[in-house]
Amino acid sequence: MSGEDGSPADEERQPTPIGGPSDAGVEPLLRVEGLTKRYTTTDGFLDRLLGGGETITAVDDVDLDIYAGETVGLVGESGCGKTSLGRSLPQLVEPTSGSVRYRGTELTDCSDRELRERRTDIQYVFQNPTASLNPKLTVGDIVGEALTVHDIVPPDRRDDRVNELLETVGLRPGHASRYPHEFSGGQRQRIGIARALAVEPEVIVCDEPVSALDVSAQARILNLLADLQAAVGLSYLVISHDLSVVDHLADRIAVMYLGEIVERGPTEAVFGDPSHPYTEALRSAIPEPDPRWEGDRIVLEGAVPEPADPPAGCPFHTRCHRIIPPDRYAFADGVFRRLLALRTDLAGAETIDGLRAASEADDVPTAIRAAYDLPGELADPAAERVLSSALGQLERGRPDAARKQVDDAFRSPCERHSPTLQAGPDHHPIACLRFDRAETDSHRPDRTDTDGHQLDRTDTDGHQLDRTDTDSHRPDRTDTDSHRPDRTDTDSQPHQ
Repeated sequence: MSGEDGSPADEERQPTPIGGPSDAGVEPLLRVEGLTKRYTTTDGFLDRLLGGGETITAVDDVDLDIYAGETVGLVGESGCGKTSLGRSLPQLVEPTSGSVRYRGTELTDCSDRELRERRTDIQYVFQNPTASLNPKLTVGDIVGEALTVHDIVPPDRRDDRVNELLETVGLRPGHASRYPHEFSGGQRQRIGIARALAVEPEVIVCDEPVSALDVSAQARILNLLADLQAAVGLSYLVISHDLSVVDHLADRIAVMYLGEIVERGPTEAVFGDPSHPYTEALRSAIPEPDPRWEGDRIVLEGAVPEPADPPAGCPFHTRCHRIIPPDRYAFADGVFRRLLALRTDLAGAETIDGLRAASEADDVPTAIRAAYDLPGELADPAAERVLSSALGQLERGRPDAARKQVDDAFRSPCERHSPTLQAGPDHHPIACLRFDRAETDSHRPDRTDTDGHQLDRTDTDGHQLDRTDTDSHRPDRTDTDSHRPDRTDTDSQPHQ
C-alpha cells in the first residue's frame, strides 16, 4: 500500500527476480513463444478473390514470460504492435501463429467454451474507458455483468459484491446506480478496473491505462494498480508508449519496435547502460520536473518504415542515431547518419526539394554539404574521395551515377544483418548489432584517426562504443519518488 508520505511502500512489493524464477525452476504464469499476428488490408470479396491488398505484420515472432505477482511493462511508439500482442494473450484477437500458454494450457488450441472459462483468469483493461463502457448500463450493471455471465456469486449477493468492488477501486457503493457519462476519465478507468477484478483474475492486461488522463489522475490509477497487486497478488502486462509510466510499476520492461521486441530486462537495467538506441530515444523523451536538468533530447531522424514493407536488416536502422558505419571507413560522430540522410534523399531525388535546390546552386558540392551539415572534408580520406566524386556527379547533372556511388560505398552492416534477441547471463538481451559479438567482429574497423578527429570507436571485443556523453540525456533516477504526486485520491467524487 502507501507510506505515510503518500509514496508507494517499496518494501511491501516483492517483484519477481528477472530470470530468477526460471533459474530456480519456477514456471511462468503466462508464456508467449513465437507469437506472430498478421493483418490483411483486403476490403471485400473481390480483393480476397484476386489476391489484392497488403499483409501487415503487427507482431513478429515475439517471446514473453509473465511470472506470478510481477508486472511486465511493454513500451513502444503507437502502431508498433503492443495492443495486438496484448489482445492475443486472452485471445481477443487470434494469433496467426505461435503459442500462448497459461499455467501449461495452450490457449490457442482452446474451444470457445474453454476460452470463456480461461478469461476469468486473464482480463483486459481497455485503453479508452469511454468507448469500452456501455453508456446504456449503470455502473452496477457493467461491473455485475461478469458476475452473472460466469455465475461467480449467488444472485442474492451480487449487489453486495459490486459494492465491494467499487470500494476496492476507490469509488462509493452509491455510484453503482449512475451511468458512465456522469464520471470523470479517471473514475471511468476505475470502473473498467473493477469490471476486470469482478472475475478474480490472476493476470490483467492494462492497455494504455492512463494515456487519456491528466498527470494527477495518472498517478492515482498507477498507485491503485500497485496497491491491488500488493493486496491480492495480481500479475500485470502494462502497455504504454511512455517509459515513465512503466517505470512507476514494472519489475521488467520489454521494448517493442515495428512488431519486434528489441530489448527486455529488469527496469533498472533498461533505464541504465547499455541499452538499445531506440530505448535511449524513449528515455530521453521522459520529461523531468527539475528546471536545472540539462539533458539532451534525442530526436529520431529518417523515415518511419511502413509495417507492410519493413526494411531489411535491423528494423530500426532507418532512424537509428547509432547506426554502424561500413567497416572500411571511420567517421566523426554523427557524420555517417547525415550521409545516410543524403543517400536516402538521392534515392528519391525527384521529390526532395532541398536536394534539388542545392543541385541548382552555383557551387553544388558546398551547397549540399551545408544542406546536410556535412564537414567541408571528411576525416577519412577514402570516404571523402567517394563523397567528392558523388557530389561532382551531381554538379555535372548525373544523379544516377551519384546515387550508385553513394549507395555502394555507404551501406551499413545494420542494413544487411538482422540482430538477434538472445538471453545472456545478465537477463538483459538487446537486439542490436553493437552488442552482437558475431556480427560486430565481422565488420570491426580500424578506428585510428591520424587527423585527430573524434571517431566512432570499438572496444577490444568489437562492440561499438559510440557513447559520447550518453548520460547527458539520462535523468537521475536515484530518487524516483521525489517527484511523484501525492497519492491522496481527490478524484473519488463524481462530477455533479
